[in-house]
Amino acid sequence: MSRRALAEKRPLLLLSVAAALAFYYLRFAPFPGLFVVLIKGSAVGLLALYAAMRHAGPDARLLALALGGAALGDMGMELDLTVGASLFLLFHLFAVLLFLRHRRTALSPSQSWVVGLTFCFTPVIAWLLPADRELAWQVGLYGVGLGTMAASAWASSFPRYRVGAGAMLFLASDLLIFADLGPLEGHFLPRYMVWPLYYLGVLLIATGVIDSLRKKDPQLRVVK
Repeated sequence: MSRRALAEKRPLLLLSVAAALAFYYLRFAPFPGLFVVLIKGSAVGLLALYAAMRHAGPDARLLALALGGAALGDMGMELDLTVGASLFLLFHLFAVLLFLRHRRTALSPSQSWVVGLTFCFTPVIAWLLPADRELAWQVGLYGVGLGTMAASAWASSFPRYRVGAGAMLFLASDLLIFADLGPLEGHFLPRYMVWPLYYLGVLLIATGVIDSLRKKDPQLRVVK
């Protein structure tokens, strides 16, 4: 899709991408902190609005709620890591409910291994990463929600190389945040890669789910 077609047919997506790019660069600039926080929240907040406006079904509403939780988590992360993580649990909760409503009827053995390993090892890896072992338990508990979300996305009937891959990018982004609390503290990778991995992951989840819902239930399309 050309840039002009995107602007005409998917203006909320274009605005969301613009906000994501703006935050990536403005966070290093001497702008007022509240302004940057609002720009950050609007990137995924616009995706929530996109989900609500593109389909009228209950699954689109679940997706919009999940993305709304992520937008709040994005802003909360700028204030306090624990507050942000708590808000992101809303995303994981609503996303898991959505993915479980669309469980794939059968998984190949290799895909079953991916789902099982993601579910089991994400909280373990998250727990191992922080240098502060008291914080490690909080991170490990958050990892349960993170791993459940990614595993259920991969096991869902939504397009695996959009929704499933997006969930895995989300997972990688969060693990980089936890690595910044331990072995990668001060390293350039978390500083420069957390936001692109996270935003691309959420964008793939949002567009993948909505495109799939519009194909399955065309009568519930809100915008043609």
